[in-house]
Amino acid sequence: MKKYLPIILKLIAAIIMLQTLFFKFTAAQESVDLFTKLAGENEALMRIGTGILELIASILLFIPRKTWLGAILTIGLMGGAIMGHLTKLGIEHNGDGGILFYSAVITLIAGSILLFINRKDIPVIGNKL
Repeated sequence: MKKYLPIILKLIAAIIMLQTLFFKFTAAQESVDLFTKLAGENEALMRIGTGILELIASILLFIPRKTWLGAILTIGLMGGAIMGHLTKLGIEHNGDGGILFYSAVITLIAGSILLFINRKDIPVIGNKL
């Protein structure tokens, strides 16, 4: 299981982040509404910017010596998503039953475990961890 855990965690995190990109990049009404609540008139910038960062994080997770960087980016993005839900959106958004919130929590956990597993690859400090 130890051999397969990292790939399973990478797939979980990447699938969750990548599945929302279509909605972010095509300005789906649900995505526009969500980011309007979070960013107001800067909705498009935040929606597209978040999508680009999630795409980069998903790619980095699968580059062996950069998994740590993808994990840090994933943790930051999902931490922001969770805070957005807790402060402005609510756990349940637009009657989704909390799916977006819980997906962010699962992705944050996957990213955190991946960072722990790959901590030795972090430049400068990795060999001390």
